[in-house]
Amino acid sequence: MNRVKHLSINSLKSIEYLVLFIIALATIFAIGEEILHMFNIKTVELADLLLLFIYLEVLAMVVNYIESGKLPIRMPLYIAIVALARYLILDMKGMDDWRILAISVSTILLACTVIVIRWGQLKMPYPKNQDYDS
Repeated sequence: MNRVKHLSINSLKSIEYLVLFIIALATIFAIGEEILHMFNIKTVELADLLLLFIYLEVLAMVVNYIESGKLPIRMPLYIAIVALARYLILDMKGMDDWRILAISVSTILLACTVIVIRWGQLKMPYPKNQDYDS
């Protein structure tokens, strides 16, 4: 039974690393496409830079997960903040006031969430012997 458990864990870890590799490859491909797009239109817009930051955060999240085996909850929150900012920048002209307000409040709420999580990590850290997501 112990051998089956060991084989199952190794199989799932292999699948996990395969999916992480696929995510990294897809992100690198998307970065390449975005850079080619900027070269083709011969200009760099703020939306392009924000999209590259999103891709960079995804890659950093994959690397962090591979190195530590943990996924800090703050990284997806950072990605969400940049994605909302990009959405607001791209579509602001076509949005009504309530949608702009909702996106702005959502961004502020996510930023406050990051601050609360970070404060909690500093003021109430996990015991060293426990393995929790940070």
